[in-house]
Amino acid sequence: MSSIFSRIVAGEIPCCKVAEDEKHFAFLDINPVAKGHTLVIPKREVDYIYDLSDEELAALHIFAKKVAEAIKKTIPCRKVGQAVVGLEVPHAHIHLIPINKESDMYFDKEHLQLPIDELSQIANQIAANF
Repeated sequence: MSSIFSRIVAGEIPCCKVAEDEKHFAFLDINPVAKGHTLVIPKREVDYIYDLSDEELAALHIFAKKVAEAIKKTIPCRKVGQAVVGLEVPHAHIHLIPINKESDMYFDKEHLQLPIDELSQIANQIAANF
């Protein structure tokens, strides 16, 4: 059975896509800790990020850097933080989160509940800056 992220890449589950290339996909987290919270994944389903080859890992981070630059152009923030947790979905992924202070990265705080039209608008703005 495919992970939820593989099903998103396949178009079986809708998402607010931010960016895509041949090997990577980026989309907004539907349960964000901050506006613009984006997930960056390899299209190839791998559970643990460090099970990617060195080349795949480097390419994923280069793609994530481009996405982070687009997020920073779109969402007012000091930096775009990066986190790799990987326990909740068995598909390697990087969280990119616009931050102004360290606590903006805390996953144990209450997450935002944004309407789908607002998420779509944010995704379109980030995509335009990608």
